[in-house]
Amino acid sequence: MSKVFRVPLMPARGSSGTTTAPRAPQPAATSARPGIVAGCLSPHPPHLIYGENPPQNEPRSTGGWETLRWAYERLRARIREVHKPDVLIVHAPHWITMVGHHVNCAPNPRGLSVEPIFPHLFRYRYDFRTDVELGEAIADEASGLGLVTRKMRDPRVRVDYATIGALHLANPAWDIPVVSLSANNNPYFYSDASLEEMEVLGEATRRAIEATGRRAVLLASNSLSHLHWHEEPELPEDMEREHPYNNHQYRWDMKLLEAIRRGPTAPLRELIPEHIEATASETKAGSLTWMLAAMGWPKVAGDVLGYGTIIGTGNAVVEWLPEGSHHG
Repeated sequence: MSKVFRVPLMPARGSSGTTTAPRAPQPAATSARPGIVAGCLSPHPPHLIYGENPPQNEPRSTGGWETLRWAYERLRARIREVHKPDVLIVHAPHWITMVGHHVNCAPNPRGLSVEPIFPHLFRYRYDFRTDVELGEAIADEASGLGLVTRKMRDPRVRVDYATIGALHLANPAWDIPVVSLSANNNPYFYSDASLEEMEVLGEATRRAIEATGRRAVLLASNSLSHLHWHEEPELPEDMEREHPYNNHQYRWDMKLLEAIRRGPTAPLRELIPEHIEATASETKAGSLTWMLAAMGWPKVAGDVLGYGTIIGTGNAVVEWLPEGSHHG
């Protein structure tokens, strides 16, 4: 199925139709070594932002889902104090594109993002900077590897809540430039398709990061098991009502997380599709596969910072470091 969304390999072309010269490596913004400095499984449930009460979000809460929110606090500290990236790159399942992979190249997206199912929890005003050079480089590399790719430059773009959610939870200061990638709609119809294509997108992402000399943190904005309640309590943040959808979903999440904690990541190539089939996992959108492929399926364990459920769905905050790095 992945071949439907690929084209024959050919040199990347600019708008004039002429062949674009390869991008020369640029010096890193810091003296530290450029490249992918971390990859994070960073789920985006709107409840987490609602529970945090940031000024950008209109609804107010009394808290809730602290285990996951505290896990994100630890991740934020690592991003800011240890990784010090030039850019955050996020792949999210709710910027759905029917054909091909789109890269946000609008310099300064601004607007109001509303979660369509939970508008009473998430009405968020965003205003952030895009690393346009890197975004264009990712699109060019992906096109050169045969993926149907589009550079999205419309300044009126309305950014989806999954992209906003993952970026806020990883960096609520919004002082790090961003590149956001769309989710090709194919995985929502064929749960076992397109993961191979996500590996190609991961390779393109890695090449572009290295060519532009960036220090990048990758954010895979997926939940795990994804069956959920259809009714919420009168008080959405009532934690008495929060638990796994059922034991089957929970046990499969634990199977996946135990494999992540053991390392290396290569066995996840087989386990992720099995987990998708067993739990309707949101990883079918390919974000986790994209991130691990970009990192070269590192021979290391992931650091599971926290796991919790939200309306019954399983969510984990996990960090992977490149091979040769060590968690502090």
